[in-house]
Amino acid sequence: MTTHAGTSRSTRAPVQKAAFAVGAVFLLVGILGFIPGITTHYDTMSFASHHSEAKLLGIFQVSVLHNLVHLAFGVAGLAMARTASAARAFLLAGGAVYLVLWLYGLFIGHDSAANFVPLNTADNWLHFFLGLGMIALGALLTRRPTTSTARR
Repeated sequence: MTTHAGTSRSTRAPVQKAAFAVGAVFLLVGILGFIPGITTHYDTMSFASHHSEAKLLGIFQVSVLHNLVHLAFGVAGLAMARTASAARAFLLAGGAVYLVLWLYGLFIGHDSAANFVPLNTADNWLHFFLGLGMIALGALLTRRPTTSTARR
């Protein structure tokens, strides 16, 4: 079995496994965003603007910047999965960032110059569920078990 920094992969805390999985998915999504066919209207992809009509899986509006953000989150998740405390921080802080992106997407017009990421309705709701899911994983997988005392 491969060991890393003195611990085997099988002894990783659940929060580390979750951060690793979330990071791997972000990395995969970032890569897929640059693949024509998986990303429809690839030829319209811009670096950063709402004019990009490229859509990952034909649903989620993407741009070069949007894909780079996914790649960065992926690398961060994989790196921070090395320790339980960093994994928890990744999930909680990353979840908070995605909830802020959800709010941003709700209040910014899709055709506005301020929509530089770009975001569409599908992105907005995905960001909401990602944010909640990441925060839930970070919080629930690091809860300390409560000890119950028997009543006599």
